[in-house]
Amino acid sequence: MKLTVVGCGYLGATHAACMAELGHEVLGMDCDMDKVHVLNSGRAPYFERGLDELLTRHTSSGRLRFTTSYAEAAAFAELHFIGVGTPQQPGETAYDLTHLFSAVRQLAPRLTGPAVIAVKSTVPVGTAPRVRDLLHEHAPAGNAVEVAWNPEFLRESHAVADTLRPDRLVLGFQHDRSWAQAVLRQCFAEIIEAGTPTIVTDWATAELAKASANAFLATKISFINAIAEVCEASGADVGRLADILGHDARIGLRGMRPGLGFGGGCLPKDIRGFMARAGELGVDQALAILREVDAINRRRRARMVDLAREQCDGTLMGKRITVWGAAFKPETDDIRDSPALAVAHRLHELGAAVTVTDPQALDNARKTHPELDYADDPIAAAHNADLLLHLTEWPQFSHIEPAQLAALVATPNLIDGRGTLNPESWREAGWTYRALGRP
Repeated sequence: MKLTVVGCGYLGATHAACMAELGHEVLGMDCDMDKVHVLNSGRAPYFERGLDELLTRHTSSGRLRFTTSYAEAAAFAELHFIGVGTPQQPGETAYDLTHLFSAVRQLAPRLTGPAVIAVKSTVPVGTAPRVRDLLHEHAPAGNAVEVAWNPEFLRESHAVADTLRPDRLVLGFQHDRSWAQAVLRQCFAEIIEAGTPTIVTDWATAELAKASANAFLATKISFINAIAEVCEASGADVGRLADILGHDARIGLRGMRPGLGFGGGCLPKDIRGFMARAGELGVDQALAILREVDAINRRRRARMVDLAREQCDGTLMGKRITVWGAAFKPETDDIRDSPALAVAHRLHELGAAVTVTDPQALDNARKTHPELDYADDPIAAAHNADLLLHLTEWPQFSHIEPAQLAALVATPNLIDGRGTLNPESWREAGWTYRALGRP
């Protein structure tokens, strides 16, 4: 098939490259000329595992290319995926749909024949009819332009695998739009034939799918972190407790890892946007639990700062602190709502000299947090440190020899904010080891 992807950020560029991998001819469209230039060179403007290989392969073959022209995109295909960003509104919790509606308004006047617009962006429920109305009002093809909802469930650092081998495929339509459904089934034929569960539903259910999934994941993470607070107060070990709970098949271990909490561009935004939309619908009490989920997550960061202060004899003024991690999770350079950087910034505000290291995210961190110091080498970053904080669980950090590091720091103090380092190894090497929710 021939198809386009409008919006080539994390979601769109990955979707475009993966659709080319499935054998389609793909035209990616983005308004950012610099981004388009980088993508056409076979590289992503951010780090996502496996994405550069797909971009190089398919831009070289001619199966994939990128443009800044809506006219070119409209003429290229009948199937158009929209994957533009829907961030939080400035100073609000609701989604900002400016980019989505702008994309629809610019694409619509150029649709002169039948087309399927498949929206992948995460939105508040009730957005699909507004997209349909805009398209039917501005597209010369009128009602021949059909709207489908195809939510994504990507995990950053696993986005390529999650696109090519998803755990479910959701297709939302108004009534039974047989032609739009046939088009999308053809597009995803290889994925469907591989046995992927495919759920065909209405617009509203499809719109709710991503936000609901993220709300549940956030709740699971915040639940075990709330239990971690009880463990700290009682002397219990939240890591062992999470393992005990996870062996119950109804609960499961996945997503039950205690620590500093979640960040990124999806979970925090989506639970707040979900609550905002519930309020608009008059059912905000139904999602009151999410307010506490958000509060627990924010409290983890404050607790890490408190632990740092305790380990520094009650004051952070003038202390040298090394932070391992800037990205909100490993295997990405995404620093949006990064717990690691939030903690580092707060420590700086309280008078500490903070040095941050990360395998991928330092360039992004320098742009948003110029007040911090940075080092490429995690061992060199710890030189003369009074305290080491492990805040992003990159596997590289767990391979560093504690004894080697102990000889370089001023004081062998470690707080493991992710609970993934080996306490025995660090304590045997002379370190004071502390972790959230552990004795």
